[in-house]
Amino acid sequence: MGGQWGLMLSYISQPSPDGLAQAYLLAHDFLAGAPSAMVLGDNIFFGQGLSALLAEADVATTGGTVFGYRVADPERYGVLDFADDGSVRAIIEKPQTPPSQYAVTGLYFLDETASDRAAEVTPSARGELEITTLLESYLAEGALAVQTMGRGYAWLDTGTHGSLLDAGNFVRTLEQRQGMQTGCPDEIAFLKGWIDGDALSARIALFHKNAYGRYLQSLL
Repeated sequence: MGGQWGLMLSYISQPSPDGLAQAYLLAHDFLAGAPSAMVLGDNIFFGQGLSALLAEADVATTGGTVFGYRVADPERYGVLDFADDGSVRAIIEKPQTPPSQYAVTGLYFLDETASDRAAEVTPSARGELEITTLLESYLAEGALAVQTMGRGYAWLDTGTHGSLLDAGNFVRTLEQRQGMQTGCPDEIAFLKGWIDGDALSARIALFHKNAYGRYLQSLL
């Protein structure tokens, strides 16, 4: 993530499973009043133009941005409730009767007020600090942008055994068909100019006995 946003890494662990909004309380000192981008560790995003979509969210200086994705089982997620004009009027957490097929993905761009807003969130009936409640505080002020991901994007939530298997098969199919690694950190760093050829060569030497190392070698 670039621009003015910091990346809230998934290694900020919870002492107990008290809801996603708790992450902003635990990261209060880490963020130190800065805006952030948080992605859930069990989520995978893929699609041509994804970088541009994230860059668009990155340029905002206030408020927040979340992403909606059409799913077959919206009752498992926070669901977007659209008004007749297409605007979002509510986000409903795990509704028995979903108002739409669009779920909020596990990727959030929030401004520097996120931690303070999270401190105002009270536990839900499930006993958790719901990310939905935090997002609705932005929505109530007209400060939440919602971007929908269309057919060209894949969002995989690997929170169940079946979805984890689906994600593995999806990534393997892409890599086998295209001969390209998916989400390769060394490739990204090299193409972005964050590391040079010598640094990449050192990584190749480290992984020279496996397919990952051979893939890195092909980049040179």
